[in-house]
Formats: sequence, structure tokens, C-alpha cells
Amino acid sequence: MGTLFVGGALTLTLGALAYPSMLGLSTVSSAQDRVIAQTQWGPLTEQDRDFVVKVRAAGLWEYPVGQMGLNKGTSKAVLTASEHLVDGHAGLDDACRKIAPMLNVTLPNVASPQQVGFVNQLNSDPKGTQFDSDFANILRVTHGSIFNTIAKIRSTTKNSMVRLLADKANVTVLDHMTVMEKTGLVNFDQALFTQTTPPKLPSDQLTPPAPQAGEPMVVLTPPANSTETPIAIPSNPSAG
Repeated sequence: MGTLFVGGALTLTLGALAYPSMLGLSTVSSAQDRVIAQTQWGPLTEQDRDFVVKVRAAGLWEYPVGQMGLNKGTSKAVLTASEHLVDGHAGLDDACRKIAPMLNVTLPNVASPQQVGFVNQLNSDPKGTQFDSDFANILRVTHGSIFNTIAKIRSTTKNSMVRLLADKANVTVLDHMTVMEKTGLVNFDQALFTQTTPPKLPSDQLTPPAPQAGEPMVVLTPPANSTETPIAIPSNPSAG
């Protein structure tokens, strides 16, 4: 029964997820649509800035989890999903590192405490069916949680650079949801319940820490066989 959870650890882990878990987007002010900067690519809102930061943070935990899956995964489908995580988040990371300085957005070098907890959970799993099941279910929940949020950002932002990032994130998240589902290990009842009735977590658990002054930026290196296409920055600021 591939859709059943193995052991009790995963139930506890999924119970700790908060919407939207992949990016950890939390309300940083009472008005997420408040404009915080005027740029040549359009106004930048708090919501836009959070999106760029949290896309970066997503890669900081999912990329190493993908590498972990390549070592600990025991099925061909889990290994394939792991390859997609590494490749997809290297591509998104490249996009974030291009766009962030253009918008004067500071990127984190470490994922949020909640996301680090996901990595620790999977790292503690023994290689075998428990890891495969936890891997597929945690990542299906987190990607499913953020899917609608990406669509909202894409449909409401007035900033063309944020639209470019949302376009790429949308494609990547859909791909990652799909490869997790193809493992045959996803418990959809539990995943959908967690997405629609999430518990509350303190904001400090959802927020990646700011980098230290002078700290070198972490770069997520694409695999040698990467299929990702780098984003194209338009020469005309009003384009996109």
C-alpha cells in the first residue's frame, strides 16, 4: 500500500506544516500590497519582496533534500523526483540571484527554521521505504500549499521582474508536484487536509534569517545535465 504512511513520524511532521509551507509566506504587515519601492520594472510591494526571498529560501532546503534523495531514495520514481528538485531549484536560485539585486532585495543564505526542520526530519530517516514515503509526502504537501499563492502573485503583481520569477516558479512547482505524485506514495487525504486546515506557527519559524554582513552568497549549482533555461531579462523595463 504505497499511499500509507510508514510509522508515526510523518504524521507529526505533516501536522507541523503551515500554509504556505514551501515558501513560508507569512504576513509581515497588515497590508501586503503596500508599495515599499518604486522601480523601473514597476512598484514593489511587501508581498513581492517576500515572494522573491521565500523562493530563494525554498531552494535552500529543497535542493539539499533533492541531493539527499539521490543518495537515500530506493525507487526509480523517488530518484527521478530528486533529480527534478536539484535541477529545478538551481534554476530558480539563478533567477532569484539575478532579480534580487535589481529590486534591492536581500536574499537569505539559510532556509527558515521550519524548512530546516523538514531537512532534519528526512536526514534522520533510514534509507528505505520510510524515507521514500516521508520525502514524497512532505514535498507534495509543501508544493501543493504554495501553488495557489504563486498564481496570486503572478496575477496581482505590477512588477515585471516579479512576474518573470512567478512564471518560472509556477512551472517548477507544478513539475515537482507531478513527480511526487508519480512516486505512488502520496497520501492525498492527508496532504489535502494539511493544505486546507493548517495549524498556526510563529512567524519566526517561517522566516529565513537575514545573512550576516559580508557573508558570501550561497549558490545552488545546477547539475551537469541540467534542462533548465535561464530567465531572460528584457532590455525594456516595461516589458513583461
